[in-house]
Amino acid sequence: MNKNYDGPVICCKDLSKNFSEGGLCTEVLRYVTLQIFFGEILAVVGPSGSGKSTLLQLLGGLDTPTHGSVKICGMEITTLSERAKGELRNRHLGFVYQFHHLLPEFTALENVSMPLLLRKVKPGTARDEARFILAKLGLEKRLQHRPGELSGGERQRVAIARALVTNPQCVLADEPTGNLDQKNAEHIYELILQLNQELKTAFIIVSHDVSVTKLTPRIVALYDGILQESQRK
Repeated sequence: MNKNYDGPVICCKDLSKNFSEGGLCTEVLRYVTLQIFFGEILAVVGPSGSGKSTLLQLLGGLDTPTHGSVKICGMEITTLSERAKGELRNRHLGFVYQFHHLLPEFTALENVSMPLLLRKVKPGTARDEARFILAKLGLEKRLQHRPGELSGGERQRVAIARALVTNPQCVLADEPTGNLDQKNAEHIYELILQLNQELKTAFIIVSHDVSVTKLTPRIVALYDGILQESQRK
C-alpha cells in the first residue's frame, strides 16, 4: 500500500449480489455504496436474512459480487486472482466470527501467534506480539490455556486478539457476540471500542443485536439487501 494513501480503507460502489438456485434468482444485496476510513468504527445492523453477512463477505474479498466494485486500501479486488485477493486480505484485514474458530489443540498464545508464523515471522517475535495483544485484552493469565479451558467470552477475546495481531487496517466482525450472553456481549463491544481508540484500527461490526448501536458512533442499516439509512451520533 502507498504510504501516502489517505482514502478509505474499504469502499464499495453499487454492490449487488444475486444467488440462483433451481431457476430462481434471489437478490441478496442491491446497489450498496459504502466506505469506511482508517480508525473508524461502523455497525451494520438489520434482521436475519437482510444481507449483512453477505455484505461483509464481499467487503473482505471472500465472495465475488454480481455487480459493483470493492476496493481495499485503494486496490480494486473484484478483478484480482484468488491468490492476489488472499495476499491483499492478509496484509490489510482481520476477521472475527460468531464462533471463535480457535484450534482446540493449541493454547491461546499459540492460536494468536499463528497468523504471524504463517507470514514467516520469527517464532520469538510472533510470541511477543501475541503476548502483547492478549494482555491488552486482559488475557495475560490465560496464555497457556487451550480453548476448552476458557469461558465463551475469553475464547472470543482470543479470537479478537488473533484478528488484531497482524496490525490490520480494518477488522471485519460478523456477529462477534452472537454466541454470548448480554453481559459478555457488552464487554466485547466495549473492548472493541477501546481497541479502536488505542490502535486506530477500523472495525466493521455486523449484528442483528440493536444494542450495538448504543456503543458505536456510526451505524448503517440493511433491510432486504438495501442500505436504507446512515447516521452518526
